[in-house]
This record gives sequence, structure tokens and C-alpha cells, in this order.
Amino acid sequence: MEYRNLGRTGLKVSEICLGTMTFGLYTDVAEADRMVGLSMDAGLNFIDTANAYVGGKSESILGQVLKKRRDDLVLATKFFNPMGPGPNDSGWSRSHLMQAVESSLKRLKTDYIDIYYLHHVDIQTPIEEPLRALNDLVRQGKIRYLACSNFEAWRLMDALWISDHHDWVRIEAYQPQYSLVVRDIEDELVPLCQYKGVGIVVWAPIAGGYLTGKYRPGDKTSIEGTRSADEWCFPQTYFVRNAEEILKILLEVSEDLGRSPSQVAIRWAVEQPGVTSAIVGARDCRQLRDNLGAGSWKLDEVSKKTLTEVSRPRIRYPKSMEQAMSDRREEGMNMPSLPPFHS
Repeated sequence: MEYRNLGRTGLKVSEICLGTMTFGLYTDVAEADRMVGLSMDAGLNFIDTANAYVGGKSESILGQVLKKRRDDLVLATKFFNPMGPGPNDSGWSRSHLMQAVESSLKRLKTDYIDIYYLHHVDIQTPIEEPLRALNDLVRQGKIRYLACSNFEAWRLMDALWISDHHDWVRIEAYQPQYSLVVRDIEDELVPLCQYKGVGIVVWAPIAGGYLTGKYRPGDKTSIEGTRSADEWCFPQTYFVRNAEEILKILLEVSEDLGRSPSQVAIRWAVEQPGVTSAIVGARDCRQLRDNLGAGSWKLDEVSKKTLTEVSRPRIRYPKSMEQAMSDRREEGMNMPSLPPFHS
């Protein structure tokens, strides 16, 4: 298993991260214990959860199974979503944040959280409020690194600037949706994270199960016991229009490589510029074992190029206009709307 620095930090995390959203929903304590053990045997040292997953059950189960394993793992969790019926039981307020972190620590049975994410955007609370509170929590030793998920590029840049301005600890990791059928972050967020040294930990690299091989192009039949039955597998709001073509090529490449479609899709995501780690989830050890097969190997250049080209998103403005301007500057090319250039 390859280990990579989380952004500009000295913290090393495995290229595959165990996601635990299924714990407490489809996965009981005994199976969760086996899955954590299987992950660690494969070399994983990175686990991701959130306080709102199954109403706190995911964290509670992790707290039961980590025990002596805790210090060998990088543990990430999140806050934002409602954890009660009250008006201050959600969001970014200092009041909710302080309560949320104490509750997560108690459920996880740990004294510290390695990576603490702002899970979603709270447009009702200025970003300075959670950033200052999170800075205090780092100083207290309750969390070690700040992170965020689902931010727009401008919002992430604003948060980084504010932290720098106040000399607060800053966001060191960003968690976005990313897969062969959802590559939106490449326009603004990936370049920003690379520029500012923010690690990228992607979720849904197999697109909610769409890229696992369970489905065939054109087939949107729900399968009992899978994410499609939960209406997670075909979120057309996110998918690119040629998702079926991408799935077709993925199935062909996977067959040629002798790998499962899940392994190839995860491997592709892990090898993209700026990506530190990819979160993989599963309901049981059987599914997890297949996903863990995405670690410790490399795509050949032909396969990687084939998948990258078929899934390449349309270049949007202003990049569509500006991408050639560097060459124009270097070559001194004439612009049709300007007087001819004379040396």
C-alpha cells in the first residue's frame, strides 16, 4: 500500500481510505470489526466517518472496534448535519461545533480526532466562527488537522486566506465527490488544492456502485441490497451525459486487465493529479476485499489514457478561452481583433 503526505503536512495516509457510512446501517459490530482488521492487513491506516452517519451509530461502532488499533490509524470524522431537533443542533456555530466534537470523541472512545471536516456549507454562519473554534480545538489537542468537504473553490480559498490572516491553523484536506463520471473538481478545485498544498481525499470513486460491474450501459434496474435500491446509484444530477459510454469502456478495460471494474475505477481516481486518497466503502468483507484490490498496483499508460479520454469533461469558460493564451504569449501570435504584431 502506498502512503502519501496529506497535502503539505507531514501526516502520511494510505492511498485507499476505509469509509464507514454503512456501519450501523448494513454492517453490524462483528462485521465492522472484521472489515477494519481486513483493511489494516491490506496496509490501510486511514478511516473516514461522520457524526451524522446513521445518527451517530457509525462512530459508535468504530469506537467499539478500534480499541488498541486506535493509535495505528488516522481517523477522520465530520460535523454539520442535524444531530437533534433543536435550532442549534446543526451548522457551523461555535455552540454546535463544540458540542459536536465532544459527542464524537465520546462515541469514538478516543481523546483526539486526526482530521475534522466541515461536512457541508452553512450559509447562515460566517466562516470565521468555525475556523476560530477549530483553531482552539487544535490548540487543545482534541483535533489535529482541519478539513472541509463540498466547498466551492472560492469558499475554500476564502477560508485559507482568513486562516492565514489570523495566524490560525488552516484547512489541510478537501473531500469532494470524484469519479470517472463526476470530474467537475478538475476545473477549479484541483488546481487550487495543488497550488495551496491541500490534500484531496475523494469520495464515491465508484459512483455509488454505478462503476462496479453490477450494471450494464442502459440498464438502470435497481438491485436489491445495493445502493441503487437506496436511490444512490443513478444520481443524474451529478453524472456526465456520456456516463453509459464511460461505463462501457470501463468494463472493456477491466476485462483486458483482469481486474474488477471497481478496482480499475478506484485505481484511476487514485492516480489523478492532486489526489491523496480515495474513500471506499462496503457492506461486508466480501465487497471490501474487492475494493481493497485497487491498492498497490498501477494502471498501464494505455488503459489510463483510454479511461481519461472517454471521461474527459467539457472545458468550461473561462478556461476554454484562456487555455491557449500562454502559447500565444510565448509565440507572439497575432490576434485577429488587434493590429498585426511587428517585431
